[in-house]
This record gives sequence, structure tokens and C-alpha cells, in this order.
Amino acid sequence: MYPIIEVQDLNPEVVRMVVEAPAIARKHQPGQFIILRIDETGERIPLTVNEVDVEAGTVTVVFQKVGATTMQLAALHPGDALLDLVGPLGKPTDFGDAKRVAVIGGGLGCAIAYPEAKELHDKGIEVDLIAGFRTANLIFMGEKLQAACDNLIIVTDDGSNGRRGFVTDALRERLNAGIRYDLVIAIGPVVMMDFVCRLTKEYGIRTLVSMNTVMIDGTGMCGCCRVKVNGEYKHACIDGPDFEGHEVDFTSVMERSVQFRQYETQALNNYRRNHPEATMRRA
Repeated sequence: MYPIIEVQDLNPEVVRMVVEAPAIARKHQPGQFIILRIDETGERIPLTVNEVDVEAGTVTVVFQKVGATTMQLAALHPGDALLDLVGPLGKPTDFGDAKRVAVIGGGLGCAIAYPEAKELHDKGIEVDLIAGFRTANLIFMGEKLQAACDNLIIVTDDGSNGRRGFVTDALRERLNAGIRYDLVIAIGPVVMMDFVCRLTKEYGIRTLVSMNTVMIDGTGMCGCCRVKVNGEYKHACIDGPDFEGHEVDFTSVMERSVQFRQYETQALNNYRRNHPEATMRRA
């Protein structure tokens, strides 16, 4: 069992959870993920690690309440425990020898962009962090994002905070101003990563994307997490989750991402009907 130390609502949709897992905390590197299971009847869900504290022996994950399992996970409290927590899984991010990097996060992807930016920033590499949210009240981890980079650019769809528009607008603006990056890292919705890659391809900038695909075992056996990369199928769980963005077939990724939407929606509606209290935020 893995005791839950802290649970915090970061906004109406996103939850931060700190779990005691000393072995994982010691071995984790930025870009890797874990797979957890709440109880014997629960499904296994992959979550990228937001932060680790080696001394405290804790692992922090940030997740969005989008399905029955994440709603159930969000309803847990400090003192509860997870049945399974497996990791670290996947390959650490390969930053190469980049000297200036743009890290781009969209929505929940900002929680994953944070450790990437922090790792680079701590090594003395110049980091511009572009963080995109739908609206101001969904912004989270603002102070941590600011501390993890040299320049933080907040973008909201409606202009309620920071620059109005999309993360690609902010990136194009900087590229048009003559700023050159050795590497761009894009983490967020598939369509966002797709358009970031289209833009960076125009400028010939190496771009990494983090693929959060459907996943079960995390060892490459089930094949659910396959991603078409450079004409060949790769497994996000063992070959990724990071891939060279200009080689990813985003069309096939988007098609696979909606494959189980009907069942996911049905499961979520059933959970909400049986647990109406789960939609309430923590005080």
C-alpha cells in the first residue's frame, strides 16, 4: 500500500496528490511516469510525475478529473492509500546539448512541463516556458512555473490573464522576433502538440512531445499505447513517452484517443450518479 500524504485542488478540474513511495522517488527522472491502481477493482492509469522529494520519500502527481477513475482518485484523502504504484516507467527526457529551450504546456500539460523546465533551468540552460490555459481561473502552479524558467509567458484562450490566444501564437511571436531555440518541448492536448510541431518544422527546430496514450500494463505487452512514429509503431510506455514530434503521426493518435470515449463517458456518468458528493471541491 502507498499512503496518501496530501491532496490539494489546484483548480475546479485539477488535483495535486502527494504519495509516499520512496523507491520511486529515488529513481525517478524527468519525463518518466507511474501507473497506479486505487483498489482491487480499479483500472490502472498512467500519470506523469510532477515532482519528487527524495528525502521525504514522496512522489507528487497532478491529474485532471476527466473520468470515473480520476474522480474516484480525487475523492481520496490524506491517510487513505493506493493499492498499487508502479514506476518509474518510460525513458527519461533526452534534452541533448540544447542551450536555449522553449517548454510549452497546455492545460494539465503544464504540470508535466514544470519538471522538464525545472531540470533544464537548474542546469543553467535558458528556458522560456509558455503555459496555456482556457481561462484565468484554471491557472495553477503559477509561482512554481515562474521559478522553473527564465521567462514565463502565460496564455489564455479568452485573454483573462496574460496573452490572449494560443500557445502557438506566443511561440510564433517569439520566433518572428528572432529568438532561436535549440529545442522545443510540447506537452498537452494532442491537437496542441500537433500544431506546435507544424510551426517548429517551419523553422527546423527539434521538437519533443510527450504522448499520454491509452495504457494498461506499462511494459509494452498490451500494445494499447502504440504510436505511429516515422512510419513505425512504437510503444509510449517503453519507447517513450517522449518522441520526436516531427515524426509522430498525430492523425492516427487523435483517432485512437477517441476510440473508447463512449465507454469512458458511460463510466463517468455512472460514477457521478452513484457518488454525487465526488463533484464537490475540497475546502
